[in-house]
Amino acid sequence: MVGKKKVLFVCVHNTARSQMAEAWMNDLCSGMFAAQSAGITPAESVNPLAVKAMQEVGIDISGQKPRSVFDVYKSGEVFSYIITVCDQASAEQCPVFLGLVRQLHWSFPDPAALSGTEEEKMAGVRSIRDSIRERVLSWCLEVSGAEESP
Repeated sequence: MVGKKKVLFVCVHNTARSQMAEAWMNDLCSGMFAAQSAGITPAESVNPLAVKAMQEVGIDISGQKPRSVFDVYKSGEVFSYIITVCDQASAEQCPVFLGLVRQLHWSFPDPAALSGTEEEKMAGVRSIRDSIRERVLSWCLEVSGAEESP
């Protein structure tokens, strides 16, 4: 393979799900993919619970800044895959990208919608983090196997 395929993860605010997916892709599949993330209406900062959850597994996303998917689009950068990670309730807000790009949708709950005590919210974010990791890893293995097949 000549160079890495670029992947853009998109969610509503680019504060948790897409940030975690980007980090997992760059950690688990760095030999094959280079991931970035963006949001439809980006927030000011990354969700602190997502930062904490990723730090627990040795990945630091504290320096990440939410950015607009429309700014990414206007930059002209080309991606092999666009993967939306909105939950089903927000799926209608996830953008559709036209052109020669493969677009996938992986539904994950929104950590911002979690309720309860701080520890209950943290437990929910950990569950989302682990689900994203499993999905990223299985997809990387699936795609790498498909590309190696004759």
